[in-house]
Parts: sequence; structure tokens; C-alpha cells
Amino acid sequence: MNLLEKEALIHDAAELLETASPEAIIEWAVDKFPNITFACSFGAEDVVLVDMLQKVSPKSDIFYLDTDFHFTETYEVRDRLAEKYGINFVRVAPLLTPEEQALKHGEELWTSAPNECCNIRKVEPLTRILGQYDAWITGIRRDQAPTRANAKKVEYDYKFGLVKFNPIANWTTDDVWNYIRTNDIIYNTLHDNHYPSIGCHYCTRQVMPGEDPRAGRWAGNDKTECGLHK
Repeated sequence: MNLLEKEALIHDAAELLETASPEAIIEWAVDKFPNITFACSFGAEDVVLVDMLQKVSPKSDIFYLDTDFHFTETYEVRDRLAEKYGINFVRVAPLLTPEEQALKHGEELWTSAPNECCNIRKVEPLTRILGQYDAWITGIRRDQAPTRANAKKVEYDYKFGLVKFNPIANWTTDDVWNYIRTNDIIYNTLHDNHYPSIGCHYCTRQVMPGEDPRAGRWAGNDKTECGLHK
């Protein structure tokens, strides 16, 4: 299938699946693009999609970007999900260890040049792993940030060159947590302690009542995205 054919298919699918359930979108995605993967950050949205994917297509690949800087609680969620569902999460690591990065770019790069740090520890590894697939699934939602407000359920990811599915793009925070509680889903306990969005521990702080939910990410500068999503 060439790019023009994919664009036509995606345009029609975006309209067709806009009102479909997340499970129906995942089922459609796996059927049309068997060589598909799910990018899991182990946040609230993604543990919901792990559960859905296990019900719809348990053999589909699930990977995570191991920046080496995750919270202990994030790794604990990974291990608990792996045990519950029998998942072998694919670990994707940066080309540089933290020590090599410090030697090459200086100590605490996340402070002096956060975009460069994200490029090394997230964007390059993501580019590398997505090059092996025809499509990927993400947990982004439209109300998470202005940069995500126009996300479609199905779209072509021109940055990485493959089809992108956002099954819960129209969900609210309440929708996410209602699913977690109703289905007794394992989740990161940091969410119970004012961490609505969880990234690397160096670049994530608590968010107090009244603050924007993503105010805890890269606090102190105007950076709002790590570069994984346009």
C-alpha cells in the first residue's frame, strides 16, 4: 500500500471510527495492520489500553521507552502488569547510558538542554523501534494539552512514517479512571499523590489543585512535549 492509498484509507477510517469504542478501534487496527505495536508509558491511559489490548489482541507487541530515569513506581507497574497478563514488554533503550550522556553532553542535560535529553532518551529510541512496524497505538487524549486537541482516532504519523491510532482520544480523565476502577486495573500509585502525568523523575513534579494537569512536566520552562507526538 503506497502513501496515497494509506491516506485515503486513514481519512475514511477516521470518520468511520470517530464514534467507535476503543476496543472496536483496536480490533480494526490490528485487522488492517497486523504489524502493529503499542507504545506504553505505564501511565493511567496506557494501563487502560494494555487491558483492552489483552482482551482484543493479546499477541500484539507492546514496548516501552526505558529512559533509565523512570520513577521506581513506574517500573513496579511494568512488573505487576507483566505478571498479571503474562506480557513480555519490549524494552527500548537509548544508545547512550546515563554515564555516557553525561560525559558527552555534560551533567544534568535535562536541566541545561531538556529537548536534547528527550531526543537522546526518547525520540531516537522511538524512531528506531517504530521503523520495524506499519502502525502504532498510543494513549494520547485531546484534552491533555492544546498540542493534542486535534488528534484523530486514526491518522498518518508523518514524523515517524506510519499509521497512528489514538483509541481513547476523545476520553476525559473521568473516563480513564472510571475504566480503571470498574475493571480493577493496576496503575501507578504516584497518580494518587498529585502526579496526573508521569515522565522521568528529574523532569516531573507534583501538580497541585488548580494547576494545569501537565504543569508538572518540565516545570520552569515552556517545554510541554517530549517530541514523541506532533
